[in-house]
Amino acid sequence: MLLVIDVGNTNTSLGVYDGERLVTHWRLTTARARTVDEYGVLSRNLFALAGLDFTEINAVAAASVVPQLNFTVKRMSETYFNLSPLFIDHTTSTGMEILYQPPSDVGADRIVDAVAARHKYGSPVIVVDFGTATTFNAISAEGKYLGGVITPGIQISSDALFERAARLPRVEIKRPQVVIGASTMGAIQSGLYYGYVGLVDGILRRMREELGDETRVVSTGGLASLIATGSELIETVDDTLTLEGLRLIYEKQ
Repeated sequence: MLLVIDVGNTNTSLGVYDGERLVTHWRLTTARARTVDEYGVLSRNLFALAGLDFTEINAVAAASVVPQLNFTVKRMSETYFNLSPLFIDHTTSTGMEILYQPPSDVGADRIVDAVAARHKYGSPVIVVDFGTATTFNAISAEGKYLGGVITPGIQISSDALFERAARLPRVEIKRPQVVIGASTMGAIQSGLYYGYVGLVDGILRRMREELGDETRVVSTGGLASLIATGSELIETVDDTLTLEGLRLIYEKQ
């Protein structure tokens, strides 16, 4: 079985594949101070709770955008699974040409998402990944990674508003029933949600003008389902797209 690990700035996702089948997956908080042993014990506990035997893992593939955790993940894999992990980056053979300059600036998660989206949904395709930052990734009809757009995530926007405006409260990010808020909390929620949906659809429209109207739009990430309900252009929410990309790239190696 294959263990895949996606280390993001806010969350870390783990998945276990038996061939092409995703057996189970988990989402954890990314803790930069967590030790090798803490990650190892946590991983083994998750396996035990899922009724899985960790000794059946025969390979590990990882994508990380948190460089200071790369060594931790590597040592955890070696110590607790007796395996050296494959870390995905711009030098990994993925079958997808990267036109972004320099290629080393493309995050591993963006590469993995692009590979999985093209495999599952064809191309041209746009992947919107709702993480700490929201990334829009464009794959051409020929299957080349063209580049994309990076914007602050909706949670960052919410946190900044709370921290910089003394009288405004922190609110839950949710879709209000109406746009016109009848209270300060309702007004903030409306601004965050509908403002962000407008940002997403505005960028997607301009990207599709450049790629073509036949371009599909796929979303993933923690808040993908929430934003997709208000979006006119997001067609599919795929919560495990990044994990699937890790599997595909590992198998290509």
